Amino acid sequence: MLARDYKQIAKSKLTGNWGKFALLFLVESLIIMLVVGSGVMTLLSFLIIGPLQLGYIGCVLDFSRGKNFKTSNLFDGFDNFVTSFVLQLLCSLFVFLWSLLLIIPGIMASYSYSMSFYILRDDPRLKVNEARNRSIALMHGHKWQLFCLHFSFIGWLLLSILTLGILLIWVMPYIELATAEFYENIKK
Repeated sequence: MLARDYKQIAKSKLTGNWGKFALLFLVESLIIMLVVGSGVMTLLSFLIIGPLQLGYIGCVLDFSRGKNFKTSNLFDGFDNFVTSFVLQLLCSLFVFLWSLLLIIPGIMASYSYSMSFYILRDDPRLKVNEARNRSIALMHGHKWQLFCLHFSFIGWLLLSILTLGILLIWVMPYIELATAEFYENIKK
């Protein structure tokens, strides 16, 4: 499948549901902005970003699979707090370390680890390194495809800058759902 195929599937699924996803993204973003703005950015942000990311991806995956979700499901990631926290911490650390070599290895690492939370969501019993290693294996040969999918949203992201980020409330759910469709396709 090509980027346009994932985008088309995501767009058709989002029709009539944009408001629900916009609210979900807005709640997650506001929580993260409050924590980052509090000045206790490093530790506190890592404490909540991993579980929030896991909860957000859970909502997106459920919707992608035809299930309903509530905004409160955003906090379901806290049920697997330690694993999601450590996964976020380790992935960020490894991407940072790879980025010290050059930007390209850092980008490659971030795409290698990009499916870690999707995998953890599907199998919450996994240990951190198992989820990360499964993501690396799953993304082997697929990093370029995901990069092209994400790059295809560049126009929307530039428009979001012009709207001072307001458009992101609709663009980010579109990107996340397209990424979830990508995950569903490559995990087969």
